Amino acid sequence: MPLLEGLVRLVGWVIPLVVLAIIILPQAIRILREYERGVIFRLGKLLGAKGPGLIFLIPIVDRMVRMDLRVVTISVEKQEVMTRDNVPVTVDAVVYFRVVDPQAAVVKVENFLKATSLMSQTTLRSVLGQAPLDDLLSQRESINLKLQEIIDRQTEPWGVKVTAVEVKDVALPDTMKRAMAKQAEAERERRAKVVNAEGEFQAAEKMVQAAAMMSKEPIALQLRFLQTMREISSEHNTTTFLPVPIDLFTPFINKSEPPKS
Repeated sequence: MPLLEGLVRLVGWVIPLVVLAIIILPQAIRILREYERGVIFRLGKLLGAKGPGLIFLIPIVDRMVRMDLRVVTISVEKQEVMTRDNVPVTVDAVVYFRVVDPQAAVVKVENFLKATSLMSQTTLRSVLGQAPLDDLLSQRESINLKLQEIIDRQTEPWGVKVTAVEVKDVALPDTMKRAMAKQAEAERERRAKVVNAEGEFQAAEKMVQAAAMMSKEPIALQLRFLQTMREISSEHNTTTFLPVPIDLFTPFINKSEPPKS
């Protein structure tokens, strides 16, 4: 009987201890992954960031905020922007960032995800509103770098590092698309006319050079005449050519010239 009573008493002590351990241990032990950090508060006071690995906490006294250090991607909603040359456009972007200081991301801002998203929206409207439409369409890379620099400077006190900003799409009104198409068509027509004029100019120069050479060597004109006859005679036609020596017309040409004084 005394042994049985001792076992009952022991079980009566063990069962509450086991129940207490089951309740306390999950609150006292935390396991953090390699990309996670835990910001510890003891009675409301910041102790610091710990991890990765096994973390021990004092139940009820300590509180831990788990932070993810991996790169986070947020999509900035479409924004209506008026460019510097008064053209309305709709743009959206993607922001890539990560937490580099877990303590600042917890203590200095209430919700760093929401704050970074709102900061990206306002910066997107501000920067694109200062750029003309041509720069927005052709110099996308420089605009992305400028957006990244401004957003990163604003989020740095929060322990957030912006790694990249990409403007995804720029939607133009239909009227502006038609106007740009007309402008591109007019530009191509201008280039075609310039090329055609340059060709005519080069052809005229070559003809002047050929005329000068033929004036020095009259036989060249007769050779050209014979070559033209050969080219035409190769085709199937009924045209008949009677070659006449140019020397026959030389006396008439000499008589028509005024006498030299």
